[in-house]
Amino acid sequence: MTAAAREWEPAYARRAENMKASEIRELLKVLEQPDIISFAGGIPDPALFPAREAAAAYAEALVSEGNAATALQYSMSEGYQPLREWIADYMASRGVQASPENIVITAGSQQALDFLGKLLLTAGDTALVTAPTYLGALQAFAAYEPRYDTIRPEQTNRTPNSYSKAAVKAAPGARVKFAYTVPDFANPTGATLSRSARIALLDLARNLDIAVIEDTAYQALRFEGADIPPLQAIDLAMCGGLDKSRVIYLGTFSKTVAPGLRVGWICASRPLVRRLVLIKQASDLNMSAINQMVVHRLVAGGRHAELVTRARARYRAKRDAMLGALTAYMPTSVSWTRPEGGFFIWLTLPAGISGASLLTRAVDEARVAFVPGAAFFHDGSGENTIRLSYSLPDTSAIETGVRRLASLLR
Repeated sequence: MTAAAREWEPAYARRAENMKASEIRELLKVLEQPDIISFAGGIPDPALFPAREAAAAYAEALVSEGNAATALQYSMSEGYQPLREWIADYMASRGVQASPENIVITAGSQQALDFLGKLLLTAGDTALVTAPTYLGALQAFAAYEPRYDTIRPEQTNRTPNSYSKAAVKAAPGARVKFAYTVPDFANPTGATLSRSARIALLDLARNLDIAVIEDTAYQALRFEGADIPPLQAIDLAMCGGLDKSRVIYLGTFSKTVAPGLRVGWICASRPLVRRLVLIKQASDLNMSAINQMVVHRLVAGGRHAELVTRARARYRAKRDAMLGALTAYMPTSVSWTRPEGGFFIWLTLPAGISGASLLTRAVDEARVAFVPGAAFFHDGSGENTIRLSYSLPDTSAIETGVRRLASLLR
C-alpha cells in the first residue's frame, strides 16, 4: 500500500489506548432490525415520555422575550438555579440536607462519571468497583488510566490495608482513590445493597480515606420491598453534614423523565462541587439552558412523583413478565436474580457456556439480543453470564424472547 493510500492518524495520547467501544452501544444497532426482540440496552420505554408536557414546556420557555433570552443563552456552569433548588429539596426528601451550592447539573450521570474520573484519578491509582459493575463507569474511568480492584460489600472479607498494599504494589506512589457502586437495582445485576452492606462500604472508605461514588440512576424505580436510605444520607448521619461527607451522589432524570434531555446532577460537598464546576467550564461551559428549564417544568409541583408512579407500574409489569417467563421456560441449570426494581435481570449460565457465543446464535437463530456479561467485569471474567433488560419490549415480546432464548440453551 502506498503512503498516499493509507489513512492518516496522529500520534495519540497513551490514554487513548484504553478507550474501547461500548458493547451495549454497538448492540443498539440491532434495534434497527424490526424483527429483533432486544433485551440489550437499558432503554426507557418511550410510552412513558411526557411528550405533550415537554412540548408545552418548550413553548413556555420560548413564549416571551425574557424567557427566550434565558433559554437560548449561555448559562451558569453550575446549572439552572430553579432546577438546582428543586434537586436540593428532592435530596432532602431522601435524607440529605443539601443547598443549591451542593449541586452541579451534568449531561446525564455519564458526564458526571467522566468528570469524577478526571478529578480524582492519577494514572495508576486504584478504583474500587464491584464485579460485575456498570460498563459505562469502566469506560468513563478508563481514559484516566486507573487500576481496578474488586469490592464485595455484602461479603466484607478483605481488610482496608490489603487494598492499600495492593494499590502501592501495582503502581508505586499510587493509592486507592474511590469506591464506585450502584446501590439500588444495580446495572447490570439488579441487586440492591443492604443497609449493613452500605455501612460496611462507608467504613471501608473511612479507613482508606477515600470517596464513595454513589450512582443512583435506578433508585426511584422500586417496585416492592422497604426503601433503603442512600449512602450519602447514612454518611451524613455519621459525619454531621454534607460538606463533611465523602459520598458523591449521582442523580439523573433519564430513567424517570426522558433520556434525550440529557440532564443529571452531582450532589456533594461544596469544595468538591467548586472543583467540578471548573471542569464543567473547561468541558462544555454549561448544560443546555432550555433543556434544564424544560426538566424543571416537567418535575416541579409534584409532577415528578406522578412520572415515577407511572414508571414503576409499567416496569413492574415487565419485570414480572420476564421473571414469569424465565421460570416457565429456562432450564434448571440457569439461575437469575430477582430484582425489586430497576431495569435488569442477571443470568448465570452453566459453566462452559459463553455469553458472547450465545449472543451470536441468539441474534442469528432466535432474533433475540442481550448483553454478554463479561463486558461488566473489569478483569474480563464472567464469561458464562448475560444481562437481560426488560425496560423496552412489551410483555408479549418479553415472553416470546425468553422462550426463544431458553430453547437455544436447551
